[in-house]
Amino acid sequence: MKLAGHGWRLDVAAVEGSEGLGSDDGDAEVELTGMLLPGLERIAVPIPLGGTSNHFRIAVLREVGAWDPFNVTEDADLGIRLSQRGYRVAMLDSTTFEEAPRRLGPWIRQRSRWLKGYMQTWLVHSRGARGLISNTGLRGFCAFQLFIGGAVLSALVNPLLWAVCIASCVGSWPMQGDLAFLPVIGAMGSNGVLIGLAAVASARGSDGRCSPYALTVTAYWLLISIAAYRGLWHLLTKPFHWEKTAHGANADA
Repeated sequence: MKLAGHGWRLDVAAVEGSEGLGSDDGDAEVELTGMLLPGLERIAVPIPLGGTSNHFRIAVLREVGAWDPFNVTEDADLGIRLSQRGYRVAMLDSTTFEEAPRRLGPWIRQRSRWLKGYMQTWLVHSRGARGLISNTGLRGFCAFQLFIGGAVLSALVNPLLWAVCIASCVGSWPMQGDLAFLPVIGAMGSNGVLIGLAAVASARGSDGRCSPYALTVTAYWLLISIAAYRGLWHLLTKPFHWEKTAHGANADA
């Protein structure tokens, strides 16, 4: 087992393996995440840890106060706090396999919790924006806004984007004439990019077996939006409620 980057350094507080899927599962989203985290390491920005395969230096873990018991994506929050303290997370040159939920209900509930936790993490660390910039640099601050805040915002805005697109197509939107095509280009172009990313991630991470499902990205994002609004409602009504996801080859997950 070795680090994927430049080797061991004193400022490395935690190491994490990339995420992959077992032979019976298929989820291009997980494959894309397995590409994203090593990319964040390479550009030296805060890494929102996943909970699949983390290994910590105990002294550093105690120094930063360990996990936040009130955050439902406590690993992601911990990764940002480690970065704020001047530590970094390194990726292991290994893959930890996990199972994807096989039914829609558990899948929605799992994503709702993830997105609610990202909302919590964004709100907590955005309260001290100056400190975040000072501790992680402008690049780290922008990466945090993009990968934590952006993940939530894109899921919430997605239905509005499609609503504007459809309204422009049927002629019931004030944006008429030469500008009517802009919402259509925005919706089609963004989904085209997402389909391409999902296909590339699957080709790299699962020998292409998930690549055909990249064509379902539009439906996938509508489901993610449902999960995001559900997570937002839970943030307002029961912010610390934890929806556990059942796992196991024989579990109805």
